[in-house]
Amino acid sequence: MGDLLWTPSQAMADGANITAFTAWLNARGHDFRSYEELRRWSVDDIAAFWEAVWNYFEVSSPTPYECVLRDAAMPGATWFPGARVNYIETLLSKGDGDKTAIWAAGEEGAAQKISWSELKTRVFKLATALRELGVRPGDRVASYLPNVPEAAVAFFASASIGAVWSSCSPDFGAASVIDRFSQITPKVLFATDSYRYGGKTFDRRAEVQSMIDALPSLEHVVHVPGAAGDAISSDAISWASLMARPAVSDFAFEETAFDHPLWIVYSSGTTGLPKPFVHGHGGVLLEALKFTHFHLNLKPTSCMFYFTTTGWVMWNILLSGLVAGSAVVLYDGNPVTPIADRLWALAAETGMTLFGASPTFLNGQMKEGIRPNKLYDLGAMDSILLGGSPVMPEHMEWCYDNIRSDIWVTSQSGGTDVASAFVGGMPTLPGYAGEIQTRCLGVDVHAFDDDGNEIVDAVGELVVSKPMPSMPLFFWNDEGGHRYRDSYFDTYPGHWRHGDYFKVNKRGGCFILGRSDSTLNRYGVRIGTAEIYRTIEGLEGVEDSIIVNLDLPGGNFFMPLFVVLSKGQTLDDALRQKINKALKEKYSPRHVPDRIYQIEAVPYTLTGKKMEVPVRKILLGAAAEKAASRDAMSNPDAIDYFVAFARTQTEYPTAAD
Repeated sequence: MGDLLWTPSQAMADGANITAFTAWLNARGHDFRSYEELRRWSVDDIAAFWEAVWNYFEVSSPTPYECVLRDAAMPGATWFPGARVNYIETLLSKGDGDKTAIWAAGEEGAAQKISWSELKTRVFKLATALRELGVRPGDRVASYLPNVPEAAVAFFASASIGAVWSSCSPDFGAASVIDRFSQITPKVLFATDSYRYGGKTFDRRAEVQSMIDALPSLEHVVHVPGAAGDAISSDAISWASLMARPAVSDFAFEETAFDHPLWIVYSSGTTGLPKPFVHGHGGVLLEALKFTHFHLNLKPTSCMFYFTTTGWVMWNILLSGLVAGSAVVLYDGNPVTPIADRLWALAAETGMTLFGASPTFLNGQMKEGIRPNKLYDLGAMDSILLGGSPVMPEHMEWCYDNIRSDIWVTSQSGGTDVASAFVGGMPTLPGYAGEIQTRCLGVDVHAFDDDGNEIVDAVGELVVSKPMPSMPLFFWNDEGGHRYRDSYFDTYPGHWRHGDYFKVNKRGGCFILGRSDSTLNRYGVRIGTAEIYRTIEGLEGVEDSIIVNLDLPGGNFFMPLFVVLSKGQTLDDALRQKINKALKEKYSPRHVPDRIYQIEAVPYTLTGKKMEVPVRKILLGAAAEKAASRDAMSNPDAIDYFVAFARTQTEYPTAAD
């Protein structure tokens, strides 16, 4: 167990949102004397807990709900049938006037402030324009925009009229975006001509044209000028023309059902096309209210930041900070350009109270010798949120040494699948080195062994045993729900298996120990192996390939690619550059492996699946007989290369080497 690093002050505990909620519950017949007692009740009686959340935050519906939870079986649970809730209507009701709602910044220049009043004006203008363009409830609106205010406004406007939002960031190549958007047949596309990263401008006009050509369902393309400001299509509608219309004084939100689709976010595409997760207005709203208030402790005086792009669910979660009345900070660009301490300068400028980033970002700051508290006034900052990959004790210790000795450092872990966290922070609990403080309220999460038994102080599979309101309503185009069931419920029937290695210790501290499946976690962003295979195996000379990501000590990682080449072909620098260039241009720099090795054969199962998880286990030191069954392989000798490879490696290089 880790060393005790932090204990909340009495003032912080007394003033925490969870303390007020507990007192509210106790005044209504409960007698909770600890967080653990409250947490246990929240999963033992999930319907009562979520109804309490509804009532505590005074969620309103023009029609009454018939019950809180109809049929708690997974999959298939139905929450608050009969209720009508628009997520954006509630979100935009949490602030008004000149108070800052959004700070927006790039690599250079001062941050832009957008007030709650101005935000609503822009959203209502755009929403009205979308209605005039024929967008109706249930229509899909897609986005290929960087992390700029226009993306947030477009999302809010689309969802406010019942359209279903879906977003990819412009560092995605056209093929990756088309894989996602072609599944959902969008009616409208918001797109940029270019974006800026690391001091360079990247032209995306060709990518946008490829999307337009590949998406015949598109009826309108809205051009949001990027860093270059070039035109993208002669038929495109300009953002400026939509914003030039008169203000809307009588805007009416669409009265969406509790389970009306809000957005579509995607898996990483590990085993084929990315899975399109559909989340509903009501489920996201309740999870956002719970998570931002109780686990992040956000208040109307808070200012939340998380370094993300629009292609990651953390962008959606960042914007949910507004539901607590907090300001949020959007950052578009490289986090260490033009200076390595760029984000700390932004924190001081905006008065961030919560700073969020991945452990990988902190690794870079540590190596650069950055000491934020010696450079900037970070007196407003009271919490650090770490997520996206496993957090090590040294990450937490660095925060105490280099930001503030009394700062609350919390790690959270969840998934795109649920747009929330399974385990996370709690401002009234102590913090221990390398631990996530607790299991979240209303999340019945456990570690299971291979036989489906709950285990403590041992590594098992992360399993959720009761439904969460923000679990996917369904996967888009998944007739009969077969893909949904196969994704989560084939291992432990009736229990959601998430695909993470997980441990809970006796005091309730939690540990996420990497993926138990083949998904790659690169710089805090999941990448699907299928995207990589589709690219490089289409290159001349490359016959087959397998890629894994190794989580290494200190929060580092190493992502090697192994390729089978055509007869007579040899892996040389030219071919390595060709592979890397194809991955970078078609998808993103995150898809580029750290090293490439030539092999004779990729190991396969008898059913024709690449054995990514066994290969990763072997490379991390597992015995071959425990990692892979030769009887279940179509080519057992292929695993021998990886056994020998692991023996020759005294220390793997890291991604930064």
